[in-house]
Amino acid sequence: MTLFSAPDEAASHRTRIVLAEKDVEIEIVNVTPGRFPEDLLDLNPDHTLPTLVDRDLVLYDSRIIIEYLDERFPHPPLMPVDPVTRATFKLALHRIERDWYTLATKLDRNPAASPEAEKARGELRDLVIQYADFVRSKPYFMSDELSLVDVTVAPVLWRLPRYRIELPKDLTPLLKYANLLFSRPAFRMSLSPQEREMRVA
Repeated sequence: MTLFSAPDEAASHRTRIVLAEKDVEIEIVNVTPGRFPEDLLDLNPDHTLPTLVDRDLVLYDSRIIIEYLDERFPHPPLMPVDPVTRATFKLALHRIERDWYTLATKLDRNPAASPEAEKARGELRDLVIQYADFVRSKPYFMSDELSLVDVTVAPVLWRLPRYRIELPKDLTPLLKYANLLFSRPAFRMSLSPQEREMRVA
């Protein structure tokens, strides 16, 4: 099994977190976006990262990859079994990808203090603050156990200093939640050297 991964992009990062949580033995190939090796260009017609190769199977959407990994390596499970709760978590995943990751990508591409970047920065900050409601009564997203929702949120929270987003100091539940995610051994293992440099480890 091989993962072609961007060493500093959130979508690749969440895939690496899942692999670390599952303790999967895998070859991780760091790829600079836009400078794809020939074998990856042949495997992935979309030319996107991350890309997972598992024998004859090639997957190249991070959401599909993390859900596949959760089913392929069922322990520990990263999604609830109950259909109603599972659907709720999938909807949360959809919204975080659509809203948080879209804004994060804008900030990655345009980190300067332009009006567009400032708008994206403010919108992402507001979304992160609103997320605090989901971690007030439980240590993780609406749960006592880590899920794919937490795995998806963690890379963005880790990148907030890079995006020049500072959270209010009185937002205790969210800050406690972020520290809980960052202190997990699998999260520490998932970090690339570039990601470690994004904040003081």
